[in-house]
Amino acid sequence: MAVYLSVVIPAYNEDKRLLATLKAVIKYLQAQPYSWEVAIVDDGSKDKTADLVRAAVVHESRVRLLQYGENRGKGYAVRYGMTHVSGEVRLFMDADNSTTIDHFDLFKPYLIMGFDVVIGSRDVAGADIVVHQAWWKEKLGDLGNLWIRFWAVKGIKDTQAGFKIFTRQASEAVFPYLTIDRWGFDVEALAVARQKGFKVAERPIRWVNDVNSKVSTRAYLDVLKEVVQVRMNIWRGIYGRDKAQS
Repeated sequence: MAVYLSVVIPAYNEDKRLLATLKAVIKYLQAQPYSWEVAIVDDGSKDKTADLVRAAVVHESRVRLLQYGENRGKGYAVRYGMTHVSGEVRLFMDADNSTTIDHFDLFKPYLIMGFDVVIGSRDVAGADIVVHQAWWKEKLGDLGNLWIRFWAVKGIKDTQAGFKIFTRQASEAVFPYLTIDRWGFDVEALAVARQKGFKVAERPIRWVNDVNSKVSTRAYLDVLKEVVQVRMNIWRGIYGRDKAQS
């Protein structure tokens, strides 16, 4: 049977947080009328992340473990997952469950309205940030977003929230072309989607920051460099033809 919804969850050393997230995702999906799959992408974990997923597969065959060996970065993990699932709709979310799977109910109408990409946002009206990041991370994020909008994705207020939905067509036109393996991949994915003519909707989310977040100060600086790289790639034609030309 064709899969309607594929959920991709990148995971690196997530044996402490992933189990609760996976249970919540499976419980939600088992109550839905459509076909689905969950792909956990093990990004070279050195803990028991893979064992945890294998145990889940025993009880729910629609859960899959994807592996490729060494640690490559979140961007690589998401790209690998999105290109190894088959759903008509493809969603990636974080292993810490900072934005819960039931947001799909709120986002799905925008797919029906004709949007190709629907992304979660902490910076649009209606967003609910239950637990905030450290103040300096929020300030860096605000400044960084101005840079991101200038170079890559005008009009998008929050490119970095880890809850994004792509139609099959958009996913297959975007993810195989992506080049950034670490934190700047969200910007690249949205910039390429825009460049190829796909319609993007930004919708509010309820977001709970995890105090054990793995995003470092260095990651913020790396993203700023990678944003410029994205613009250069667009100018060089790295991402292939626009949707309108396909």
